[in-house]
Amino acid sequence: MEEWRAGAYRRTLRLPYGHGIASLTPKSDHIACRLTLSDLRDLPVAISRCRRMLDLDADPVAVDDQLRTDPVLAPLVDKAPGRRVPRTVDEAEFAVRAVLGQQVSTAAARTHAARLVTAHGEPVDDPEGGLTHLFPSAESLAALDPESLAMPQTRRRTFTTLVAQLAEGALHLGVESDWAETRAQLLALPGFGPWTVDAIAMRALGDPDAFLPTDLGVRRAAKELGLPSTPAALTARAAAWRPWRAYAVQYLWATDSHPINFLPA
Repeated sequence: MEEWRAGAYRRTLRLPYGHGIASLTPKSDHIACRLTLSDLRDLPVAISRCRRMLDLDADPVAVDDQLRTDPVLAPLVDKAPGRRVPRTVDEAEFAVRAVLGQQVSTAAARTHAARLVTAHGEPVDDPEGGLTHLFPSAESLAALDPESLAMPQTRRRTFTTLVAQLAEGALHLGVESDWAETRAQLLALPGFGPWTVDAIAMRALGDPDAFLPTDLGVRRAAKELGLPSTPAALTARAAAWRPWRAYAVQYLWATDSHPINFLPA
């Protein structure tokens, strides 16, 4: 459902009237977007989702001006100004993938997601590349036999509870979602801890102040920079970065070349 090919990030899109494939190529001063759609009525939605995924409507000047007030972050901002927060084209998909990535490496999470997509996603044609499927809908995932899921019992319960809530409409994840209310709903689900909830808030809900003080990459970067590395102390120190802590996380992550993090709940 996604790939990097010939200098472009490509992925399939589930859209209101059909499906599409987006090809996004970074240029010197813009992102070139090429869309292949099964129904042209989906053009405005597809463009909007691509812009959202790339966080193109952010105000990087306002963000960086605030983060530069911290003498520790200022050199990171000056080195690579204008960092954006990678979002998503499908909020429910991101939440499911966050659960698949709990307490495993990101490489293992990709493997789990690929198996799920291949087995239960809807096939698509991609003459120009190697994309084969849409990510499965919440309804199709909710109809799965839980015993068919190759994951520990506790994570299986987390997964099935999440997709059932999404399929029933009891939980709605979207740009218009109330951040505080949705956080509370997610935290009430079994197996959802602060890391998973704030990752969803950051990348799916679009909260610019979402913060992940327990994240391994954040803690490693904080320690390297001389910031507090315990979650409570780091959260207190990060108060000066509000309301842009999600962007501060991007600068912290970028300091570390460690290839794989293990994702907590």
